[in-house]
Amino acid sequence: MDAGLIVLILLIGLGIVLVVIYNRLVALRQTCNQAWGDIDVQLKQRHDVVPNLVETVKGYAKHEQETLENVIKARQTAIDATSVKGLAEAENMLSGALRQLFALSESYPDLKANENFLSLQNELADLENKIAAARRFFNNAVNEYNTSLEQFPAVVIANSFGFKSRDYFEAGESERGAPKVQF
Repeated sequence: MDAGLIVLILLIGLGIVLVVIYNRLVALRQTCNQAWGDIDVQLKQRHDVVPNLVETVKGYAKHEQETLENVIKARQTAIDATSVKGLAEAENMLSGALRQLFALSESYPDLKANENFLSLQNELADLENKIAAARRFFNNAVNEYNTSLEQFPAVVIANSFGFKSRDYFEAGESERGAPKVQF
């Protein structure tokens, strides 16, 4: 075989390997984006339920203004968050505020028996489970993507084309699972 032909075959092979690795990194990044979109949808639904829950509680617990304001403030902080880390912290704060709200309901038997409150409580518990599942899927996608960015030879391509590692959507220490919903 001619040396020029061997070099050409090696260059074509190298080119194919580079394209395959690049396309894999793009696909993994898109999986992360899609997983983040799933979390975003669930969090928006959660944010939509919170005001209804607060309004329901207001009718029964008028003198518990501080707890209600904490929930509203935590919700707004979560809506305004701009980074994965900031959103995770804000969502953890919102979960804590919601726990206080549900604990407050224990002091008001009429509130605990209210159909609207129970329905919103159940909807929120369902959303918490969906958020937890979406968070696991996202973190798994981020793990696979970040791992691929660090493996050779993908690390060379990743650095050359500006692929950046992603942050995990981590739960805080007090935020492990859905808030307890008690009847």
